[in-house]
Amino acid sequence: MAYDSRVGELTDSQKTERIKTVVSEAGRQLRERHPVLKYQNAIGASILALALAGMVGSGWLYIAGTIPAWLCIPLVAFFASLTHELEHDLIHWMYFRGKPWAHHLMMGLVWLARASTVNPWIRRGLHFHHHKYSGTESDVEERAITNGERWGLRRLLMTGDNMLSILLRLGRLPDWKQRGRMLLRGLMAYFPLGWAFWGAWYAFLGFHITNGVALLAGGAIDWSAGTLAVMEVLNVAAVVYLIPNLLRTFCLHFVSSNMHYFGDVEAGNVIQQTQVLNPWWLLPFQAFCFNFGSTHAIHHFVVKEPFYIRQITAPTAHRVMREMGVRFNDTGTFRRANRWGDERATA
Repeated sequence: MAYDSRVGELTDSQKTERIKTVVSEAGRQLRERHPVLKYQNAIGASILALALAGMVGSGWLYIAGTIPAWLCIPLVAFFASLTHELEHDLIHWMYFRGKPWAHHLMMGLVWLARASTVNPWIRRGLHFHHHKYSGTESDVEERAITNGERWGLRRLLMTGDNMLSILLRLGRLPDWKQRGRMLLRGLMAYFPLGWAFWGAWYAFLGFHITNGVALLAGGAIDWSAGTLAVMEVLNVAAVVYLIPNLLRTFCLHFVSSNMHYFGDVEAGNVIQQTQVLNPWWLLPFQAFCFNFGSTHAIHHFVVKEPFYIRQITAPTAHRVMREMGVRFNDTGTFRRANRWGDERATA
C-alpha cells in the first residue's frame, strides 16, 4: 500500500484510519500466508496450557531443588506474562466467543495464574471504558496503575503494589464518603483471589521484616510451631508464585503507565493516547510483560488482533505509525507525569 506523502495535511482522525487500514491488512495477509493462524481458539488455549505448564514446571523444579530461586522467579514471571496477554485478549472476546463455558474457564485460569490482579470480569468494564476515555480523569484502569502521577517514592510503591495503589490514592478524594466508596469498590474488585494473594504477601513480608528488626536489635522472636509451619509454606509460595507476580506486575505497570498519555489528550484522539516505548534499557521490563511497550499502542488502533499477531506485524505497524506521527520513545513523559504536552502535572 502506498503511503500518503502529504502527512502534514492529514487530520489525526485521517492518520488513525490510515494506521488501522495498514495494520489490519498486514494481519489479513499474515493469516492468508499462514492458514493455521485462523484457528484462534486453539492457539489461545495452547498458549494458556504452555503458560500454566511453564509456571507449574518452574515451581516444581525449584521445590525439587533442581533450580535456584533466582532462576525460578523470572521464569514464572515470564510465563505469567503470557496469561496477562491472554486475559487482555479474552476481555475483548477473542477466544471462544461462541462457547461461553470455554471462554469463562480461560478467564478463570488466567486469573488464577495472576491472583494479584483485579477480577477479569470486573476489569472488562474498566478496560472498555479505558478505550473509550483513554487518558482522561475517568480512565480508572490507567489511574489505578499510576498513570498521571508525578514520579517519586509514592508512585514507585504504587506501581508494584496494587493495595498501596488504592490506599495511597484515598487521600486525594475530598471526603470520607468518597474514600469509603473507593476503598469498598477496590477491595471487592480483588475478591476473593486477590485477598488471598495480598494477605499471603503481607504475612510473608511482615514475618521477615519483624525478624530482621529483632535481629538488628540484638534479639530473636520465639515464634510458635504453628507460625513456623505456615511460614515454611509461605517461603516456598513466595518464590514460586508471589514474588514472580510482583515482578511481573511492577514491570507491566511501569511500562504501561508510561506509554499511555494522561490529562491533556484530546478526547477520542487515538494518536495522542499512547506511544511506542521500546528503548534498549527497557528490555528487562519488556521481558516480563511480553514486549508490551513495543506492541500495545498497536492495539489502540486495531483492537481485535490477538497479542501474538501484533508481535509478528509490529514492524509494519511501527513503520506506518511513525509516518503518521505516533510518538516513539518519548522519555520526557517521565518528567511530565505522562502529559502529552510540555506542561507539568499539578496533581
